[in-house]
Amino acid sequence: MKSKKTTVKKKPHKFVFVVGGVMSGVGKGITTSSIGMILKAKGFAVNMMKVDPYLNVDAGTMNPTEHGEVFVLGSGLETDQDMGNYERFLDRDLAGVDYATSGMVYKAVIDRERNLGYGGKCVEAIPHVRDEIVKRFEESARVNKSDVTIVEIGGTVGDYQNVMFYEAARHLKVHRPADVLFVMVSYLPIPSKLGEMKSKPTQNAVHQLNSYGIHADVIVARAEVPLDDKRKEKIAISCSLPTDHVISAPDIDSVYDVPLNFERDKIGDLLCRLLSMPKRPTNLAPWKKFVDATKAAKAGKKEVRVAVVGKYFDTGDFTLADSYLSVIDAIKFSCYAQGVKPNITWVNSKKYDTNPKAAEELAEFDAIVVPGGFGESGIEGKLAVIRVAREKKIPYLGLCYGMQLQVIEFARNVAGVKGATTAEIDPKAKHKVVDIMAEQKARLAARDFGGSMRLGYYPCVLKEGSVALEAYKKFSPKRLRVEKVGSGKGAGAKTGAQTVTVVDERHRHRYEVNPEYVQQIADAGLVFSGTSPDGRLMEIAELPKSQHPFFVATQFHPEFLARPLSPHALFSGLIRIAGSQF
Repeated sequence: MKSKKTTVKKKPHKFVFVVGGVMSGVGKGITTSSIGMILKAKGFAVNMMKVDPYLNVDAGTMNPTEHGEVFVLGSGLETDQDMGNYERFLDRDLAGVDYATSGMVYKAVIDRERNLGYGGKCVEAIPHVRDEIVKRFEESARVNKSDVTIVEIGGTVGDYQNVMFYEAARHLKVHRPADVLFVMVSYLPIPSKLGEMKSKPTQNAVHQLNSYGIHADVIVARAEVPLDDKRKEKIAISCSLPTDHVISAPDIDSVYDVPLNFERDKIGDLLCRLLSMPKRPTNLAPWKKFVDATKAAKAGKKEVRVAVVGKYFDTGDFTLADSYLSVIDAIKFSCYAQGVKPNITWVNSKKYDTNPKAAEELAEFDAIVVPGGFGESGIEGKLAVIRVAREKKIPYLGLCYGMQLQVIEFARNVAGVKGATTAEIDPKAKHKVVDIMAEQKARLAARDFGGSMRLGYYPCVLKEGSVALEAYKKFSPKRLRVEKVGSGKGAGAKTGAQTVTVVDERHRHRYEVNPEYVQQIADAGLVFSGTSPDGRLMEIAELPKSQHPFFVATQFHPEFLARPLSPHALFSGLIRIAGSQF
């Protein structure tokens, strides 16, 4: 007698869509990150996805002073800064399929139409654009092999730019009603002259969402203070929700407290119940340990004063620190892990362009960080700052452009290369110690700007005995691996196979240290302690410890891999030296 074949029924995949109401900038990304973390802490496989309504194909061409930081994934995709929050809260890499823009969607549809992919049909927003979006939702879930996908829809309800994303989410809900739910993050203002929390804007936002055929299952109510029971009841009644589906989210000192606050309101259990997922305990112990460490560091007497010298801070009459969000967070994570309070000052490098002597005022800081950037403005000011850091022996960490400028400053003032500069500023200069590689020149000639830089993960071979390798070994030894490489060409290459220590880091740049000047600069004392495996590209430059306590710069962006539970080694190395007086 033949035995019956047992089939395991596949559990249906779940989707949680997080949408915004009333206004932007009230924490939709942090809410999304926190929900994902809580479900992960319950033992579910979670992935997060951000969809942006912009017609840009990716975030790489967006102005950072208007849109905020461009965050680069390991795949090389340039994305919105919320993707950085997702990675930091989940403590893992996300995939390229976890990000989408309207530009990506429309380009895919148009490219398919041009290739007769629709078989001669009239191509329309519905169903073709909508179905392309749904396909991306499902592809993200498939690639990640997750139980639940948290999707943040950029913008707020009522924006005409994101209507197709709402329609795609609604369509998914219609066909899978038990597997899809909506969380609205809204804002309840307290007008100063009235002194009363007003719920009407949120009610109107929910009604606008209803007009799309979507009902909010949960409302996360952002406000300056916690919601009282009367406000919760009013929102629940007017928006056809049980009262316990209205989650109070008052202003707090740190975004890292949000998951813990949400868990007190049992939002994780609520989502599991609404999606018919098994109820499980939530293990947020590692995150609570991190949050406790941040509070202890802030309350302690140990403090590290860090100057972040950039040029993307000013936007009209306001300062936009979001341009360097990952850098600022990376500094904080390393400070908290070492029990010191971060005291970060944003310094606009443009103020030193015409008065480089004034940069000496930064000698009062414990550390200086020069992050990445593009273009000519503020560059002479940054060079003045780097010279002060080198001569006054202030712990220094340069990132991307911060390394290129470190090399230029050293070439000018130590190696004797008068007029040393970068081709990005002066392509006709005699001494371009930072230049563009041949393959990049071809792309620029073809005006191929978008997504054409050196992007994403690349290996970096670390020099034995270097300050950089010491930091990795002390703070992130698990990220290192040992490999055997053959002979290579270019500066730093060795003949015959050798054993080297390698780390993978994320890049976002077009210009490189010019190989023609590497030997001359190295002979003058700057150590290129990290290179590409073939020795052709310079990845890390530093001064030896005998000359400077910490003068390190990287061509890559270490801030993209700094996370609350695993701070980046180079930032931790900087903070260790900067706080050595303790």
